[in-house]
Amino acid sequence: METFPVINMEKLNGEERAATMETIKDACENWGFFELVNHGLSDELLDTVERMTKEHYKKCMEQRFKEMVKSKGLEAVQNEVNDLDWESTFFLRHLPVSNISEVPDLEDEYRKVMREFAGKLEKLAEELLDLLCENLGLEKGYLKKALCGSKGPTFGTKVSNYPPCPQPELIKGLRPHTDAGGIILLFQDDKVSGLQLLKDGEWVDVPPMRHSIVINIGDQLEVITNGKYKSVMHRVIAQTDGNRMSLASFYNPGSDAVIYPAPALVEKEENKEMYPKFVFEDYMKLYAGLKFQAKEPRFEAMKNMESTVNLGPIATV
Repeated sequence: METFPVINMEKLNGEERAATMETIKDACENWGFFELVNHGLSDELLDTVERMTKEHYKKCMEQRFKEMVKSKGLEAVQNEVNDLDWESTFFLRHLPVSNISEVPDLEDEYRKVMREFAGKLEKLAEELLDLLCENLGLEKGYLKKALCGSKGPTFGTKVSNYPPCPQPELIKGLRPHTDAGGIILLFQDDKVSGLQLLKDGEWVDVPPMRHSIVINIGDQLEVITNGKYKSVMHRVIAQTDGNRMSLASFYNPGSDAVIYPAPALVEKEENKEMYPKFVFEDYMKLYAGLKFQAKEPRFEAMKNMESTVNLGPIATV
């Protein structure tokens, strides 16, 4: 069995840079996921984020989740549940305009820490996009510009807790799906596992590692790279023991960004352009109803929409 790819970012600054870039390239092409260590976010910051996130869940969300479970009779289900996930979540928007000050029930110190966390993750996302550009032979900054709409990219964090589940064989923590956006940065619990990705027809565990950040490719990067990098189906398995924390930060296109395969990559391909051209907001409207289904029909639907709507000439990003 192949080993899940782990990237030590410190090695990008020395003699092992070429080998490290090759590992990133292989991970993007064959896994759609990789794990970062020595990524620039301090252990102290990550420990504080984890502590405060878990405290917030206990204080403000745990009781609500228990009431939801009770109201839906989920403790006693006897058949597989396919229309909901065993998770407790809230969402923080960072870009284009932050909503952190408006989200109810957050302690002021937690808001401050999450702003710092988001700022550092935004920089890390943009650093990673430039590393991907280097591997793809695209000019520096291409992917960042490709994701920018008129107001820049969209960036936000889904804060999730996956409480102990009495029947994990019947209820998924999070049903299988690919992520709609650009690049995703996940800070996950290092003690309670559950995240799995689909590789070669098998579900593979994403190993929990202390102070690591897990990266995965979203649907939009698959389109922009003309399929060279793939978004990958993944899920969360609920556990009978332990409460799993997950902070997934999505660096996505701006809502009015026009997404299409990079011309430089299309020219290199014998099979030419494989993916449609579309406005990201239109894709998200489609995704909202089809998240837990295969991505290929979504791409096909956008291709059909493209043939009926003129999005204008492709600009050079």
